[in-house]
Amino acid sequence: MTDAATEARALLRGLTDAEPFGGWSAPGRVNLIGEHTDYNDGFVLPFAIDHRTHVALGIRQDAVIRVTSTFAADAVEVPIAELPSLFPSEGRVPEWAAYPLGVAWALVAASVVDPSELSGLDLAIASDVPIGAGLSSSAAIEGATATALNDAWQLGLDRVALARIGRTAENDAVGAPTGIMDQMAAMLGRADAGIFLDCRSLEATVVDLGFAAAGLEVLVIDTGVKHSHATGGYRDRRESCELGARLMGVMALRDVSVEDLPRAAEIMDDVTFRRVRHIVTENQRVLDTVHTLRTEGAGAIGELLLASHASMRDDFEISVPELDTAVDSAMTAGAVGARMTGGGFGGAAIALVDHDRVATTMDAVAAAFEASRFSAPTMFTVTPSEGARRDA
Repeated sequence: MTDAATEARALLRGLTDAEPFGGWSAPGRVNLIGEHTDYNDGFVLPFAIDHRTHVALGIRQDAVIRVTSTFAADAVEVPIAELPSLFPSEGRVPEWAAYPLGVAWALVAASVVDPSELSGLDLAIASDVPIGAGLSSSAAIEGATATALNDAWQLGLDRVALARIGRTAENDAVGAPTGIMDQMAAMLGRADAGIFLDCRSLEATVVDLGFAAAGLEVLVIDTGVKHSHATGGYRDRRESCELGARLMGVMALRDVSVEDLPRAAEIMDDVTFRRVRHIVTENQRVLDTVHTLRTEGAGAIGELLLASHASMRDDFEISVPELDTAVDSAMTAGAVGARMTGGGFGGAAIALVDHDRVATTMDAVAAAFEASRFSAPTMFTVTPSEGARRDA
């Protein structure tokens, strides 16, 4: 049992003085390529990672749901009968508790369950997914909670339905206007593989990544610059994309091709055009990356990763100096490719690095951060891993 799983079970025992009914977990994710394309009905290629959020669950004798976590000192409890009116709200529960309670609320709001028929529950949450690093710690909480509630309440929902519940919680309970990529990666992840996801149809295809066979590691460089999807920068980018789609007369930017960009440049202001150009070219880069993985292997995708980062830096303007330093220094040290990952405005970069050059690359990145007088980054490798599951 991992440290986080043990921690969650100990936290629950301290709360209830009883053994947990069970334990569940869901992973964080790295998005290999395809940033901000998900809410534009586009394509993404994430993979689940071997850092997970764990939920230990106990059955109560009353009709209350209570959540506690290592993120905060105090437990938060809500009568199940009050779940339908809990969200959207402003400050009724702490932000961390809005994620698990938002999942319970979304299950009820979707008319999946009748609150009067539900048993009360205690949930204790612990995680080793870094928070605010662009590795989707929020979807890991949602995925672990949704999987636990699905089992404990015997709902019988499939993994895609649970991913939808997680997105509803994030969008409407937490107030973060994200797409569904993170939740789908958390639910559908496979060992040694990525999930090629069509965010319009939700058709998901498992794509062998072949990193180990190619002697490659994925190095995560967490800059320590915190971000939040519920704040304005993410929302502004989404609004620009929606404006661009309206100007082009399409449902979503998924329906705009690279060949359409000259016309887009004629009818849009410069900022809106550059936002649109990122989404359109990023969709194409996802398709090209999947094709390249299948035909040439992981060692050939480096230029696509670099082009993605440049587009996020220059057109979508969501990078920060620390992320650019991480990418540049990793490449100087010999990485195959590198890019920022996640929603931007902070968080982490990833570098695809030969196994025998990981230590050298980490040293080079650390030196570059020190020379720029940035706080030292946290660096670790991740392995493509399986999605949400019951562990105990």
